[in-house]
Amino acid sequence: MSGSLTLTDLPLAGLKRVQRRLRADERGVFARLFCADELRPAGWVWPIAQINHSLSRGRGLVRGLHFQQAPHQEAKLVSCVRGEVWDVAVDLRVGSPTFLRWHAERLSPQASDTHGSALLIPPGFAHGFQVLSDEAELIYCHSAPYAPQSEHGLPVQDARLAITWPLPVQGLSARDAGFAPITPDFVGVEVS
Repeated sequence: MSGSLTLTDLPLAGLKRVQRRLRADERGVFARLFCADELRPAGWVWPIAQINHSLSRGRGLVRGLHFQQAPHQEAKLVSCVRGEVWDVAVDLRVGSPTFLRWHAERLSPQASDTHGSALLIPPGFAHGFQVLSDEAELIYCHSAPYAPQSEHGLPVQDARLAITWPLPVQGLSARDAGFAPITPDFVGVEVS
C-alpha cells in the first residue's frame, strides 16, 4: 500500500501535519500509523526508539508542555487513536526565526471520512495537548528514548507563549503545574 500518508508543511519550519489514508470496508478500518519511507522526506531520519500510549480522561485536561534537552532531543509523531485533542508544538530551537511561537492542530482518528491526522514534531520543540472529548488516547513514536535527566517543561499558560487553549485548562499534574515561567534569559534547545 503506497501513498498512505500525506504530509503538509505547517507555519513552523519542520512541523508537519500527517494525514493517514483510512481503508474501510464492511469489516472495519485499516490505517498505517507510521511509514519510515513516507516520513523520510519530511525529515524523519531516525529509527523509532520508543512508542508510548496515553489515555487521558476529562474535557479540558492538559498534558505538557514537555521537551528534552541535548543530547536527548527527540522528534515525535503524535497520533490520536480515540477521541479528539488539540495538539500543541512550541518552537524552542536556538536561533529559530519562530522561537517561542506555537502551532496547534486538532487530532482525531478520523479528521474526515477518509483521513485520520497526526503531528510530526521535529527535535527542539515542546509538546502538549488538551483533551477535547470525554477521553482521548494517543500513540507517540519517539526518535530517542526517555531521558529523565534531560526532560524539561514549560507552563501551559505562560504569558510569553500566550497559547489560546480552546477550553479552560484543567487536570494539570503536579509536575506540569510546577514548571517555572519562561525567563528573559531562556535561550532554548540546541538541535544537532
